Amino acid sequence: MGNNKSMAGGQTAIHTQETYVWYRTFMTEYPSGLQTLHEFKTLLGLQGLNQMANQQVDQVYNTFDMNKDGFIDILEFIAAVNLVVRGKMEQKLKWYFKLYDADGNGSIDKKELLNIFMSVQAIKGQQTLSPEEFANLVFHKIDINKDGELTLEEFINGMEKDQDLLEIVSKSFDLSDMLKVICNGKEPNTGE
Repeated sequence: MGNNKSMAGGQTAIHTQETYVWYRTFMTEYPSGLQTLHEFKTLLGLQGLNQMANQQVDQVYNTFDMNKDGFIDILEFIAAVNLVVRGKMEQKLKWYFKLYDADGNGSIDKKELLNIFMSVQAIKGQQTLSPEEFANLVFHKIDINKDGELTLEEFINGMEKDQDLLEIVSKSFDLSDMLKVICNGKEPNTGE
């Protein structure tokens, strides 16, 4: 058994040693045990973004702030890292859906998908598809009832059935760079 224990749903727990490193790093950086949105953006070098990209970063932060108190605390941080590092694909797809559903109405429309992909492009640089091509592709492939909105069920089923689309979405929200910055305690590369 060791430090790697199985959890419900087939998810693997984070090793105790990894959790301790993340806890120590977080608490060293944020002695209050709370990280603000400004601190989150500063840590990741995400200042000076255009309005759309800035809104996307806010949305990512807000999905990590599970209790909606305006801060990421140590438990929310560990849960977010666990999702990114060890989460099953279905869990990640639910998180992506929550990010895409900007208005929180339980469905994703083409405008929401277009806006988020434009934001991702602004943050991460050029993607293989334009935002319009991406939104059109997603809706063409997974909007089963052609109503112009994706439910959580349509989104998950569609992504799981189309590996190419799943890869595009997964790469768009790859947070491994963010984890490296946080876990290594290094400042992001600012080009200096």
